[in-house]
Amino acid sequence: MAEKPQPVHVLYCGVCGLPAEYCEFGPDFEKCKPWLIQNAPQLYPDLIQESNSKDVDGVSDQLQSSSIADATGPSGSSAPKQEPVKRLPGGKIKKKEKQEVIIEKVTRNKRKSITTIKGLDLFGIKLSDASKKLGKKFATGASVVKGPTEKDQIDVQGDIAYDIVEFITDTWPDVPETAIYFIEDGKKVPAV
Repeated sequence: MAEKPQPVHVLYCGVCGLPAEYCEFGPDFEKCKPWLIQNAPQLYPDLIQESNSKDVDGVSDQLQSSSIADATGPSGSSAPKQEPVKRLPGGKIKKKEKQEVIIEKVTRNKRKSITTIKGLDLFGIKLSDASKKLGKKFATGASVVKGPTEKDQIDVQGDIAYDIVEFITDTWPDVPETAIYFIEDGKKVPAV
């Protein structure tokens, strides 16, 4: 009778989360190297030889840098502390979004135009309520749609860019006038 197949034991990297054999193809191979040397030396024997040669160079570099750092003192470091960076799966870095409202006018069918408003949700404004208010104020159709970057935005029929800044700042005082930008000819221009 045939034996039952046994499950394969896979060692996953503690840094990037990929199987250890695939760390070299991941986004943070330099950060994975110390972990691999300690936990999976048989997979990358070249790393051990490389680290031994770098250790000799690294010690001399540390001695030189420590003498310079001691002169400024441990509390007198001029570099500000960085916030911890959020990482998404795959090693991509999540950027913190700027709180800004972007208004763009898109022309369709030669004479008709649509005004797109992006970023109101970053100020805690419900987009469905905002689209209703915009539709009533400018007597046009307004709807919440997914933009090309998978973010919700408000599309308002017609060219309402002339009055929109004043309406936004009056209706929602949380949105400062300095945080509103127009996109004209592909360039971001402040509304002020």
